[in-house]
Amino acid sequence: MTDKEDDDLPYEEEIIRNPYSVKCWMRYIEHKQNAQKSVLNMIYERALKELPGSYKLWYNYLRERRKQVKGKCVTDPAYEEVNNCHERALVFMHKMPRIWIDYCQLMVSQCKITRSRRTFDRALRALPITQHPRIWPLYLRFARNLPLPETAIPIYTLHFPLSFLGGLTRFTDQLGKLWCSLADYYIRSGHFEKARDVYEEAILTVVTVRDFTQVFDSFAQFEESMIAAKMETTSELGQDEEDDIDLELRLARFESLITRRPLLLNSVLLRQNPHNVHEWHKRVKLYEGQPRQIINTYTEAVQTIDPMKATGKPHTLWVSFARFYEDNEQLDDARTIFEKATKVNYKQVDDLAAVWCEYGEMELRHENYDQALRILRKATAIPARKAEYFDSSEPVQNRVYKSLKVWSMLADLEESLGTFQSTKAVYDRIIDLRIATPQIIINYAMFLEEHNYFEDSFKAYERGIALFKWPNVHDIWNTYLTKFIDRYGGKKLERVRDLFEQALDGCPAKYAKTIYLLYAKLEEEYGLARHAMAVYERATAAVEPEERHQMFNIYIKRAAEIYGVTHTRAIYQKAIEVLPDEHARDMCLRFADMESKLGEIDRARAIYSYCSQICDPRVTARFWQTWKEFEVRHGNEDTIREMLRIKRSVQATYNTQVNFMSSQMLKATTNATGTVSDLAPGQSGVDDMKLLEQKAQQLAAEAEQDKPKPKDKILFVRSDTSRSELAELAKQANPDEIDIDDDEDEDAEDGEPDEVQLEQKSVPTAVFGGLKDD
Repeated sequence: MTDKEDDDLPYEEEIIRNPYSVKCWMRYIEHKQNAQKSVLNMIYERALKELPGSYKLWYNYLRERRKQVKGKCVTDPAYEEVNNCHERALVFMHKMPRIWIDYCQLMVSQCKITRSRRTFDRALRALPITQHPRIWPLYLRFARNLPLPETAIPIYTLHFPLSFLGGLTRFTDQLGKLWCSLADYYIRSGHFEKARDVYEEAILTVVTVRDFTQVFDSFAQFEESMIAAKMETTSELGQDEEDDIDLELRLARFESLITRRPLLLNSVLLRQNPHNVHEWHKRVKLYEGQPRQIINTYTEAVQTIDPMKATGKPHTLWVSFARFYEDNEQLDDARTIFEKATKVNYKQVDDLAAVWCEYGEMELRHENYDQALRILRKATAIPARKAEYFDSSEPVQNRVYKSLKVWSMLADLEESLGTFQSTKAVYDRIIDLRIATPQIIINYAMFLEEHNYFEDSFKAYERGIALFKWPNVHDIWNTYLTKFIDRYGGKKLERVRDLFEQALDGCPAKYAKTIYLLYAKLEEEYGLARHAMAVYERATAAVEPEERHQMFNIYIKRAAEIYGVTHTRAIYQKAIEVLPDEHARDMCLRFADMESKLGEIDRARAIYSYCSQICDPRVTARFWQTWKEFEVRHGNEDTIREMLRIKRSVQATYNTQVNFMSSQMLKATTNATGTVSDLAPGQSGVDDMKLLEQKAQQLAAEAEQDKPKPKDKILFVRSDTSRSELAELAKQANPDEIDIDDDEDEDAEDGEPDEVQLEQKSVPTAVFGGLKDD
């Protein structure tokens, strides 16, 4: 054994031990790199005999064989041996693009045109289409270098349609245009059926309405041009039976295309979003009159839509599917659909509840009452694994037992079809689950009342009151109190008073008015008048500010009817103190009118005098006209002069406030900006003054809101004048004898200064009489 053979021995032994190890063979091959080519080739052949599927061995072996023929003449027999070696490799490596590329390049280098073209074609057929871009550049380069154009043309003809197809995957925003271009290529080539196939494939694959519109319009135009061309040909060459058939076929194709357009467009929208419930409903309508297609569409819809991704309510498809069978009098099939629908894991509990309710409604429509009850009782049964209603991690089947929709329908069915005890048990269960609404409580109480269980109905109201807070409890309290009063009247007065006090405890001002009026009515009819008055008085402070005026009106009316008008004086006084100026003026006018009707002229005059302090003559002309008419009827020259003096004084007070605030604003503006004109450069002085006036009016309005109202006391005066003296004064105040025109009065007072100082005098306590407690 030679030294060389001794060196190979370890490798041979390793191969014997591991004949299927690529690493062992590659180490042996690397060891023999400097050996003779025949020896190296023999080792590769031995390795490939053991491992024919090894890409690494084949790739290195073929590369070695190509090196061995490099630089030799293409007619050398060694080339054919290398070609055969590649053919043997492709038996196992036909899906490897690198092997095909190397083999094609080897063929081209040998200038074997036919074998090269066939090898390229074999490579394209063997490799997946995603690997074709690695083959086509070599193939096209080979075609460009061919001396015969007739051989290159088929290669380009094969490549160009595939290059459109490649663009469809790359330029997804131009799919419609690319599909139309591909079809146009076939039309220009005279392959009309192929073009039609392209159009059909396009309208079945595009996913946007824009692309669909482009393809469909081009397709329709193509069909129209085909019909026009056929008609033109037959008119020139004559028409036979075969031409008639062909023309009718083309017309039928065009008509079918136009008819299919809504359905094809619907398919495009469903490809955009297969979970669009609305589009599935539209698709069903498009198949109207085709039962088999409708069933297939519903089946495909409920299998395709994922309730968690659905746009719309997926349960409506199940319900419509069942309704379709019901309309065709196939109740068993409809029940099967409903049973399957109840097992779907919807996103919302309300969806499953709607399915159960629709299931029960179907049975009711066919008068299967017991079946309807059984279905609703099954829906509300407690599951083996209870879950909270809003726990989205649990399936809806474990949460539907808390659905108020299902319970409400079951309660209605039990009231109509069940017994008293079963209905009562349903309502009790709803309250125990804490899913009741105020309306459910009221319905329960009304049901008990209809069966003469009055105390039980009141207990139902009280359970509802314990469940809810304001404002949700408002309807329950109103109904409860009304029913209780209707039932017992004044027999259980203390109990109903306790109920009213409980209702008013924590009652928001928005809802207090109704309860207070009901409370006062109770006291008027069954209780004490003074209690009713106390309730009205509490109500005036408890209701919302905008309702106080109305509440005082009711209070005054009821007090006058019960105790007489004199009892309303204190109410008027309080109303004037707490109401805003607008309503206080109204109360003052009504108060004064009442006193004048009672003959208390001085009291009425004192009320007018008090109210004048909150009546700017510029905006409350009605008040001053009313006072003027009062003085004409009941006063004299002195009282009229006093009224006019007060009017001027009030006018001066309001004018002084406005002027003072205007000067303050002008001063502040001047200090901040230098001049008024700086506020609006380029504007005239008139505009500056207009700006100042607007600002002054705004400040005056704010000051009017902040100004404390002179309502600490109403200095009413008891009249000490006898009725005969009053009659005499009325005669002296005859308009025919005394001219009370404001201008003349002002002329008579020309000697007086512009600003009138009002004199204030202390009034003895006895003057107030019964108006106010000491």
